[in-house]
Amino acid sequence: MGKVVVMDHPLIQHKIGIMRRTDTGSKDFRTLVSEVAMLECYEATRDLELADVEIETPICKATVKELKGKKLAVVPILRAGLGMVEGMLELIPAAKVGHIGMYRDPETAEPIEYYCKLPADCANREVFVVDPMLATGGSAVAALDMLKKRGVKNIHFMCIIAAPEGVKRLTEAHPDVDVYIGALDDHLNEHKYIVPGLGDAGDRIFGTK
Repeated sequence: MGKVVVMDHPLIQHKIGIMRRTDTGSKDFRTLVSEVAMLECYEATRDLELADVEIETPICKATVKELKGKKLAVVPILRAGLGMVEGMLELIPAAKVGHIGMYRDPETAEPIEYYCKLPADCANREVFVVDPMLATGGSAVAALDMLKKRGVKNIHFMCIIAAPEGVKRLTEAHPDVDVYIGALDDHLNEHKYIVPGLGDAGDRIFGTK
């Protein structure tokens, strides 16, 4: 069974608080998204397996720990997920990056897939799917469905802000996936926006509003 982890680190909470403000502009917002993603990545990779490796230090031979076996991949859900990639790669620069394109149908609020490009060996990697907002959960569930159809087994989902409705839908559809959340908000409003939330993450990252 996957776990749901709501981050309680003071730096994450502080940075999310600044992101929520209406008067935080695109440049600062982008930086904060990247920084929060990096801090979450640090927490979310806590359970990665290690292996003993023998090396030479300048002093002597020694046995040290290195990441074991599986390589990592970061898969942002376009377009807002792109804002989280750089922060993740700061910590895990050897990770490969895939992309999943989804948009929300304005009538039904359901996700429509328009793009999917993954590393060739994605099925053998530990995959972190990233999207700043987990609102209805529709896009996240559809993205994880796509990955599983392509043989990916080791999947984690990471978001900055989540609504309880989205967490419920995601964990019911994919109970085996670990979910990492920066802040768990109150509810979705009638327009399917997270309350109190921070508005449209994509628009705020890319300055399109």
